[in-house]
Amino acid sequence: MTDLGSAPKHLLVVYHSMGGSTESMAQAVYEGATDPLIEGVDVRFKRAFDAGAEDLLWAHALILGTPENFGYMSGAMKDFLDRTFYPVEGKLQPLPYAMFISAGNDGQGALTAIRRIANGYPFTEVQDPVVAKGGVEAGHLEACRELGMALAAGLEAGIY
Repeated sequence: MTDLGSAPKHLLVVYHSMGGSTESMAQAVYEGATDPLIEGVDVRFKRAFDAGAEDLLWAHALILGTPENFGYMSGAMKDFLDRTFYPVEGKLQPLPYAMFISAGNDGQGALTAIRRIANGYPFTEVQDPVVAKGGVEAGHLEACRELGMALAAGLEAGIY
């Protein structure tokens, strides 16, 4: 991370959703990250197919969101990670990240896969993931708001 003084920090939220559950979680993350109490963070909010290497190079922190598909992350999230790995290789400082998953099962396959890939970037997991098992409920959405707010606040405070 580069010392930018009073310049705003940059938080990138990348997600994929087909049925709407993960999108509702992503919206809650965005609401938390853009809370009026946080003034020194710019947030980019992008679907996985629309995000690219330039977004990662812009970011000081990252939040990834995916449904669990066949016990794995979504193909769109995998595509994002595949498309961006080599273009940013050697150009990123360790990037703090967190994730949220809408899981039909337990979410462990998606978590394991993302964590394995994240180690190669390098991304550093800084918060526990939010995993909505079996359906997204109000408590999951609140946890997503808190996830977005906590990462943005930590970025603004210089913790990350």
